[in-house]
Amino acid sequence: MAAYYHEGTVKGKGEGDFTDGDKEKISERLRKAMKGLGTDENVIIEALSSHTNTQLQSVKSTYKTLYGRDLEEDLRSELSGHFESLCIYRLTPSSEFDAKCLRKAMKGIGTKEVTLIEILCSHNNSEIKDIKEDYRKVFDRDLEGDIKDETSGDFQRILVSMLQGNRDENQTIDQKQVEEDVKELKQAGTKLMFGTDESVFNKILAKRSLSHLKAVFEAYRSDEQKDIETVVADEMSGDLCKAFVAVVRFIKDPLEYFSSCFHETMCGPGTDDERLMQLVVAHCEVDLKDIADKYMELYKKGLALAIEEDTYGDYRKLLLRLSGKD
Repeated sequence: MAAYYHEGTVKGKGEGDFTDGDKEKISERLRKAMKGLGTDENVIIEALSSHTNTQLQSVKSTYKTLYGRDLEEDLRSELSGHFESLCIYRLTPSSEFDAKCLRKAMKGIGTKEVTLIEILCSHNNSEIKDIKEDYRKVFDRDLEGDIKDETSGDFQRILVSMLQGNRDENQTIDQKQVEEDVKELKQAGTKLMFGTDESVFNKILAKRSLSHLKAVFEAYRSDEQKDIETVVADEMSGDLCKAFVAVVRFIKDPLEYFSSCFHETMCGPGTDDERLMQLVVAHCEVDLKDIADKYMELYKKGLALAIEEDTYGDYRKLLLRLSGKD
């Protein structure tokens, strides 16, 4: 989940109000929707968009108790395509979701670097630790080892640095340290005669607290009359540039950063459905309402409308419900 909490679009009942009777009714409706000829997709959409992930875990358990069947397996046998994938993502425990997205990004031919960057740059230390533990538990593999196998060079180093989960989380700002970091960044970038010393950017961006880095970025702009993001884009290239720019954008404004991520999935020819699904599921209970507000501000178009225009069928219906559109 995102490191900043704002307002989600999926809220469900209060945990104290979600009774055993509720779990049984939802389980009964889901079983009826998949029993016999045909499938009632609307019942599935309603269930998966009206309850929190924690509540859905309880429904999965109740479903198995009532029918001796696995809810995920039943959905897989009845559904297909993006709609099936989105339903399974909603039923995946939150603690495992990011681990599975990371594994999918590295499995098969090629690596989806953007997924690695988005997940690792936007989680706090505790969340990073949970992701690593869940990755090992689910896949019996070491996340750091897999990242090292799939990436290389300075890009690998920034990912491995963030994966340690050792960012300073003390929100007190030491102005003297801010000034020293600004000086180091200038010397490593625009003031360096030949090339860029990426290790300095790596050290500061991966280790310093978010509040400290905001102060560093503001001081850098004041001193140099140039935004640190522009410096990174000018001085670096490829996946390393994308990673550093993502870290900078997330720190400056996480809502703007994730709005741009959503926009990237739907701009240009075709839609990156996998990334779109992952973003919606990751944020629908956390901050998707605020992301949608920021998206409208930035792109003069509603996020739900953008999703509606780029998707189709029951897949679109569920995405829209998860995005807060009835």
